[in-house]
Amino acid sequence: MSIREDVIKMKSAAPFLASSTIDERNNALKKIAGSLKDNAERIFAANKEDVDRAQAEGISPAVMKRLKFTEGKLNDCLSGIEQLISLEDPIGRTTLARELDEGLILNRVTCPIGVIGVIFEARPDALIQISTLCLKSGNCAILKGGKETANTNRVLFDIIHDAVIKSSLPPDSMLLAQSHAEIDELLDCHGYVDLLIPRGSNAFVRYIMDNTKIPVMGHADGICHIYVDKDADTDKAIKIIIDAKTQYTAVCNAVETLLINRSIARDFLPKLKDALTEHGVKLRGTGEVNNIINVEVIDDTGFIEYLDLIVSVRLVEDVNEAVAHINRYGSHHTDSIITENMKTAETFMQMTDSAGVYCNCSTRFADGYRYGFGAEVGVSTGKIHARGPVGLEGLVTYKYKLYGNGHIVDDYATGKKQFHFKDI
Repeated sequence: MSIREDVIKMKSAAPFLASSTIDERNNALKKIAGSLKDNAERIFAANKEDVDRAQAEGISPAVMKRLKFTEGKLNDCLSGIEQLISLEDPIGRTTLARELDEGLILNRVTCPIGVIGVIFEARPDALIQISTLCLKSGNCAILKGGKETANTNRVLFDIIHDAVIKSSLPPDSMLLAQSHAEIDELLDCHGYVDLLIPRGSNAFVRYIMDNTKIPVMGHADGICHIYVDKDADTDKAIKIIIDAKTQYTAVCNAVETLLINRSIARDFLPKLKDALTEHGVKLRGTGEVNNIINVEVIDDTGFIEYLDLIVSVRLVEDVNEAVAHINRYGSHHTDSIITENMKTAETFMQMTDSAGVYCNCSTRFADGYRYGFGAEVGVSTGKIHARGPVGLEGLVTYKYKLYGNGHIVDDYATGKKQFHFKDI
């Protein structure tokens, strides 16, 4: 059976999943968590096959770190599911109730998007997070992970899908796409797939957007910045920068560019370099930075996403120049200011055009689990529908329900009746 045929069946199953109760969906999540724990050794064995093959093929350290599925990552996923179960039902919430006229009531009510296709990188934990978020929000999920984790993904999917079936939810509410060729077939499923969320390189996301009529939500690069202001606590700044760069380097919310106020650069940069070097981080910077500390010199094309223990450094005159750089060279993901001047902080947070703007904290907080969303299907840097870590709220839309009693428009068009809009 082709993926298109599977997707057509999924589209038919979507209304049944959308009408399921919160108890049914939470019960499925509980079964998934239990099955993952019971099958931990099976999952780890499959992941070892993927890791061994990747090592033999000389895969990059950044990708290798993502594809390893350890006991710690499994526990994090289980905590995420537990948190997800505790969250309120995102479906069926009334966000507007208005009486248009006597006996004519308008409600705006949240509902699932429908069929969502998520194409994600080589991270087995992403498959768990995405499938459980889609399930909780009543959405059917088409999952396509990286080929590097094919064995792990298959085992995880089988465990999760089996738990869904045992929970009496529609079997066709979940689908695993396994071959690269299926991506192009999926892109041609306009009318059956309601939303695509690609997670990967800039070029890959652009390819998806350029080759489908299906709405696309997501982000490409994660070029995150930290601006160290002239009024910064420098010890605090170094602590935050070390965390943002080294706590987990191979992720889109790790800091990639440091902007340092020029007035503190001569004192601050040597301390910064010593601290970063001690943690194995290499510095690259402009010629002006190189005049103070010895770094590999870069030009304006060098402010990129590394996903490695490398960081770019530039000096700026003030908060306005920092914001201008971020808005020009950043990816609108997550950017932070380090300052004790709250007026400057508010200027930065108001003017920086990013999904996440932080003050005196690490960019690594940009995460659905850390926001209390249970997990995330990805991070959106767009401005329509959902922005930032996309959790349950980003996976629902709404519909208008109008209740009447023989009401017709002609009565209002001819003046027999008048609207008297009243929120109730």
